[in-house]
Amino acid sequence: MRRSLVLAGGGMRVAWQAGVLLALEEDGLTFDHVDGTSGGILTAAAHLSGVGAAELCRRWRDVDVRDFGSPLPVGDYLRGPWNLPAVGDADGIVRRVLPALGVDVEAVRSSPVAGTFNVVDFVTKECVALDAHDVDAPLLAAGMSLPGWVTPLHRDARVWTDAVWVRDANVTEALRRGADEVWLVWCIGNSPAWRDGPLEQYVHMIEMSAAGALAADLQLAAATGRDFVLHVVHPQLPLPLDPELYLGRVSADSLVQLGYRDARRYLDVRTPDGVARTVASTATPDPVPSARLTERLRGSADGQDVTLDLTVVLPLDGPVDDALVAGALTHGAGRTFLADGRVVRADGTLTYAATLHAAGRLLDLTAQRDTVDDVGPDRWRDLDRVHLTVRARDGGAVVLDTTLRLGGDGLRRVLASVEPVGVRGVLRRADVVRRFVGRADALTRTG
Repeated sequence: MRRSLVLAGGGMRVAWQAGVLLALEEDGLTFDHVDGTSGGILTAAAHLSGVGAAELCRRWRDVDVRDFGSPLPVGDYLRGPWNLPAVGDADGIVRRVLPALGVDVEAVRSSPVAGTFNVVDFVTKECVALDAHDVDAPLLAAGMSLPGWVTPLHRDARVWTDAVWVRDANVTEALRRGADEVWLVWCIGNSPAWRDGPLEQYVHMIEMSAAGALAADLQLAAATGRDFVLHVVHPQLPLPLDPELYLGRVSADSLVQLGYRDARRYLDVRTPDGVARTVASTATPDPVPSARLTERLRGSADGQDVTLDLTVVLPLDGPVDDALVAGALTHGAGRTFLADGRVVRADGTLTYAATLHAAGRLLDLTAQRDTVDDVGPDRWRDLDRVHLTVRARDGGAVVLDTTLRLGGDGLRRVLASVEPVGVRGVLRRADVVRRFVGRADALTRTG
């Protein structure tokens, strides 16, 4: 069976794809061909450079998202807004982002795995699937140069730019190269909700173009009788937009955590027949009003540091058990990501529970917080302590048992991390934060 990995775009949000690749790698999946479009070029190029999934996850934690934008010469800005070539150029991507993610162009060109990168030639208006043997760093960056934001690459009477307006995932190229099984990693979004505002509607235009091109690819395959198995990994909830990364409202590490969880969610229920070969396979429901927050809990065990990083999406109405939990457990030099994370509410306790896939073993993790308010005006301080237990599923032997704490400034950092999900507008965002604080307060009252 010939297998292709098709990595769709999604701007800086493609950090999410690193977590997906880690889960695919854990399940022993290998690929004969890798294709990248727009932001997915970063993931494809790193993979073809020989960067392992765990290493790519680590590298995303060190990427400075400000490096994605680099300024034009001052003279370009003096020409006025109507003559401005773009907001910035691709120098930051070439000089800082690609090296930070371990992209080595010579390794890409000589990779034993076939690779393609989709770039539009504006002169002919064609999407060209450049073979990995023929690319260089400026061409890779051109494939991520979204018009209006980043200047295109002018070379040899051609103008190379981002392919996203033509296609955002080249399933046809995978089939042309003989794929019997296509793994589509999709993070651009496919939500039914129409949002107001220029940024949201700019993203809607990309979403419509991307989904429309994917539908055309799948319809062409059906019309020509091309049979193949399609697997699709996509976010359980729409991913935050790039400005949220620039503003520090979400981190690349949180996106990696969510990507791993989303991939494990699909892998654990997948069938050999895959999913229906329609664009509906990428659909993501509109999220209910929720609050996204992060926690970092620290402690030690066996003379080594232990850190539990958590990204939690808590619905503001309905049962707390509906919360989505992603994260990573670091013990010494090892880091393991959480699968199927969830919140379990019981009398006097609030527990994060998840599965860990570690060296071929399944482990059960619980991080239990006592929510009973002790006597005295210290209810929030009572939340500082969390009891962490990790057990082997085969026999229940305890692998790790320790106490973690948020630390002196931890609660302030948790509250500062709260970001609204599923709502727009300044007043509604402020209301989400208010409702989250009220709900957290109610959950920690004496039962």
